[in-house]
Amino acid sequence: MNFHFTPAQEKIRSDIRTFLDENPPPEFEESPVGTEWSGDPEEYEAAKEFNKRLAKKGWLTAHWPKEYGGLSMSIMEQVVLREEMSYRRAPVLNANGLNMLGPVLMLYGTEAQKREHLPGIAGCEVMWAQGYSEPNAGSDLASLQTRAVRDGDEFVLNGSKIWTGHGLNADWIFVLARTDPAAPKHKGISFFLMPMNSPGLKVIPLRSMTNYIHFCQEYFEDVRVPAANMVGEENQGWYIGAALLDFERSGIGSASGARRSLNELIEFVQENRTTGQPATAHRPEIRNKIADRWIEVEVGRNLSYRIASIQEAGKVPNYEASMGKVFSSELGTRLGYTGFQVLQLFGQVREGDKWAKLQARFGLSTMTYLTTTIGGGTSEIQRNIIATRGLGLPRA
Repeated sequence: MNFHFTPAQEKIRSDIRTFLDENPPPEFEESPVGTEWSGDPEEYEAAKEFNKRLAKKGWLTAHWPKEYGGLSMSIMEQVVLREEMSYRRAPVLNANGLNMLGPVLMLYGTEAQKREHLPGIAGCEVMWAQGYSEPNAGSDLASLQTRAVRDGDEFVLNGSKIWTGHGLNADWIFVLARTDPAAPKHKGISFFLMPMNSPGLKVIPLRSMTNYIHFCQEYFEDVRVPAANMVGEENQGWYIGAALLDFERSGIGSASGARRSLNELIEFVQENRTTGQPATAHRPEIRNKIADRWIEVEVGRNLSYRIASIQEAGKVPNYEASMGKVFSSELGTRLGYTGFQVLQLFGQVREGDKWAKLQARFGLSTMTYLTTTIGGGTSEIQRNIIATRGLGLPRA
């Protein structure tokens, strides 16, 4: 693994930093939950305009092939881009379209599907949601029960999806549905594209304990979808959906975001050393925990570099990606709790209060970061992958 970036890659880093200095409104960096989750329509529209400026630079689809309007950036060039964007908390909207559906359509979509959907994704004009998990099918996604029954040139969908991120702002959704209930559960599933305003499709926002809407639930009641909106062959959707998850889990940026939060926490401690609010100079256990988080952030970054190096070599990270995922999600939980311990009673104050410190970010992350150990594959699932595929242990 090469720990050094080339002069050309560092030039990209410099260009991105200059762009970020000149473009994003300051509220992007100050938002404690991320602009896409804040629920503020003005912030969301500002984020869309920022994404359109990214699109004009080619950075929104930098990882796409040039034939589809991308820059064909190498993996390590993408690492540089993601690191800088994540550190500055610059909102990149429509990850479902950019990082998952877009690449899958390039592989499995028809020419008509590519012409219809890729430009809207690339230009930040059409937002996408992911319809995978169901009330009784999460980690065991192959147990999904949403049905799609063929009726001439259409399919009729009935069922429910849940934990849909970005569902409230999405224009379209890609959905896995069972088209052959008699087939083994990993077979008989198909992959569909449909507008969120389809008749019979009802979207219910799910407000979390933080009072923000991070997820939605959808109900499908006789929703009609043209057969032309099915990606790939009928009953082959499981394999397409699995390929899409490979794109989701190979992302870079969690370590960079954690590094930013930790740096802000350290600066806060240093600035308050003389006032004693909170007094950490005489609390060695907190000092030690901050040091532990610093080490872990660096470990997380190196795990990300390892995954990128494997991809750069033309190989597919398998258990290595699971290592990065489980480590980064659990690091986020530990970092949030460490910040909460440093802030003490200030950590219980909500954002917007005059006593809030660091935009109440650590109190919020203590409540919300546990979800990252579940979404995208639970920590238990990731450890099973590491055990079986990495260590050669028998399946539990």
